[in-house]
Amino acid sequence: MSEKEYHIGLDSSVNAKYAILPGDPGRTEQIASYFDNPREVMFNREFRTFEGTLNGEKVLAVSTGIGAPSAAICIEELAHIGVNTFIRAGTCGGMQLSVNPGDLVIATGAIRMDGTSKEYMPIEFPAVADLDVTNALVRSAKQGGVPYHTGIVQAKDSFYGQHNPDSMGSSEELKAKWQAWIKGGCLASEMESSALFIAGALRRLRVGAVFHCVWNQEQVDCGMPAQRVTDLEPMIKTAVNALKILIDQDRN
Repeated sequence: MSEKEYHIGLDSSVNAKYAILPGDPGRTEQIASYFDNPREVMFNREFRTFEGTLNGEKVLAVSTGIGAPSAAICIEELAHIGVNTFIRAGTCGGMQLSVNPGDLVIATGAIRMDGTSKEYMPIEFPAVADLDVTNALVRSAKQGGVPYHTGIVQAKDSFYGQHNPDSMGSSEELKAKWQAWIKGGCLASEMESSALFIAGALRRLRVGAVFHCVWNQEQVDCGMPAQRVTDLEPMIKTAVNALKILIDQDRN
């Protein structure tokens, strides 16, 4: 048996090529409930892992915790043990007025406001989602009848830099960039996708991402009704079905 990876506590005996990556360790069990024969196999630090099968293929649900550094560690160590296809399944805050709480955002690329991805590739290198994974997510969302958007997301390191920028020493820069991203059509803000896309590109992995919009602060600031939607089942079902689509495509 090969040596276990330091952080995730898994080795190649897991024998899986596909993984869904939520942030919250509690969400791995929720995702795995859609697997056949699910069981928890490891829980170390923020990395909680369930395994099971979809369409007869071994799959994993592994939590990454919050933010880019731990997400990058997770994808690196899973790649070491043979996983090559990843779907990030997380939450986000809407930035365009058209992105409503409860909608899905399927990221085609990410603004690199994180620090981790800069240690993988220079900032000029774009953070782009894998096309096969993205297409599978779009197809899955259509099949499920879930409202969805495709486009650019912002991946940041500081949650409170977004939600309380005036308290930060770099407040003017944060607010100016936030408005620039909105002008450019950025759909939503989250905290992991840029590092995952960049690490995936460098390591030749397939990485895509789907996000559930919890709320939209821009709508609130414009006087629209404040809404907060916390039911993640449509997003989880979309990610699981997309993985089934990819498994079937890979077999064919």
